[in-house]
Amino acid sequence: MQTVPGVELEPPPPTLEEAFQTLLTPEATQFLADLVSTFDADIDEILRLRIARKVELDSHGGLPEFLPHTSHIREDQSWKVQPVPRRLQKRHVDLGDVSPTNTEHFIKALRSTAQGIQTDFDDGHCPTYFNQIQGLFNIYKAVHNQFPDVPPISKAPILMLRPRAWNMVEHNMLVNGKEVPGPLFDFGLLMYHNGRILFEKESGPFFYLSKVESYLEARLWNQIFIWVQKKLGLPIGSIKATVLIESILATFEMEEILYELQDHSAGLNCGIWDYSASFVNKFGHRQGFLLPDRSKYVNMEKLFLKSYMDLLVRTCHKRGALATGGMAALLLPREKGSAEYQRVTKAVTYLKLLEINAGVDGFMVFDLDLIEPMQKLFKERTVGPNQLHILREELAVTAKDLLSMPSGGVTLYGLKYNIGVGVLFIEAWLRGQGHFFFRGQVEDSATAEISRSQVWQWIRHGTKLEDDDRKVTRSLVQTLLKELETELQEVLQCSTDRSKHRLAVASQMFLEIVQKREFPEFLTTYLNLEHSFLSANH
Repeated sequence: MQTVPGVELEPPPPTLEEAFQTLLTPEATQFLADLVSTFDADIDEILRLRIARKVELDSHGGLPEFLPHTSHIREDQSWKVQPVPRRLQKRHVDLGDVSPTNTEHFIKALRSTAQGIQTDFDDGHCPTYFNQIQGLFNIYKAVHNQFPDVPPISKAPILMLRPRAWNMVEHNMLVNGKEVPGPLFDFGLLMYHNGRILFEKESGPFFYLSKVESYLEARLWNQIFIWVQKKLGLPIGSIKATVLIESILATFEMEEILYELQDHSAGLNCGIWDYSASFVNKFGHRQGFLLPDRSKYVNMEKLFLKSYMDLLVRTCHKRGALATGGMAALLLPREKGSAEYQRVTKAVTYLKLLEINAGVDGFMVFDLDLIEPMQKLFKERTVGPNQLHILREELAVTAKDLLSMPSGGVTLYGLKYNIGVGVLFIEAWLRGQGHFFFRGQVEDSATAEISRSQVWQWIRHGTKLEDDDRKVTRSLVQTLLKELETELQEVLQCSTDRSKHRLAVASQMFLEIVQKREFPEFLTTYLNLEHSFLSANH
């Protein structure tokens, strides 16, 4: 294969030679190299600014605020984002956490009646080399109409492509001696091979942007969009992106984020677990930000989360942007007439009705069987393709509202649940899987983040259990992990020495993470650089 100056690429993963040669042609590789060379220093600067912001908050005990130096943007009532294309105007129900590596599930999603598919290289995906190449190739095949018995891309649900976040790197490609940023590897190849077709078919290119923490990061994405559109000969504004507001810091800069992406905005999205975990990430060492048991006390009816969603809807609709809610992770039982089936349907309906009443224009589900009932819910409760007409002008959300921690303690059930989710997520990554099923719902990196974050925080503060006044300590977590071992083995159907060993390695890695002196900012970053993960997937 022809080499590109300054680029080192690992050979194709086993069985993926055709996919590799289709995607990483000399021309595509040169395009990627140019993209990385142009923006690599900017991405490094963004990551340095994140560290500096954290140091600034820690050193003075500071709190985020609505930025004084950007008040002119918030106070200017005249600007709005550009209207979204026809196929984005109705976003009622998207399928979430659809890793395109899972060919069978991806094809089912393409055949579904969902409005869109969160085509995921982030929370619901594990970024092994095999998974990246297979996932990118499956998207290529979908866009180029190469899957049998699948609607053409202009008739299928729209692909909401989610590249990796800034914190992730691609180990298998070096440009000028440096591993390339994961999001540029994903975004660059997605645009190079699919951007023009998606645009011509009025079906994209549309993206989700994960873990954006500031308007400066949105500005960088906007610069990347402009550069790529010019390189590929696409009109400026062809790319549309929904920014996931997953950080407490970003909540204070939502208008500025929309402002930076005016020509390219498809709105903002709110999701409960990454957002909640960001409180521990930024302030977890402070007693005043002790987050109680998520299984009992953390939900969208609590002031800090309700205020976040209300402000997101108000901000978006004020600026003509779509506001979307999070993903329903619950799974419907197979027995449709059962009491459990009715219970799950009722629970999802209740939670999604809260979001509809707040004014969201759409949300996500994981279970394909929830698409139809949730679309029906939107049809019954709303008028038109979206709720942009609901402006929520009566709202007055303050910084205090956004930073108000819910009351409540820690239960033994909640502690054990968090331990189980954290260990099973790491075990899934060691198998090259980005999500798994546990106690009736799908779990991914977002739920793993809040789970391991809470265990770390509860150990740090010696939090007492409501059940029996025991303190949460490293020793207690080790004991409970031993108690959970049988259940976790049953969940994973561990029948071989190899599978039991992998679970033991995952358990040890989890214990290492939750007792770190300094809080690891992202679980996925930690795992992506960890020897056990790297060696397991080579």
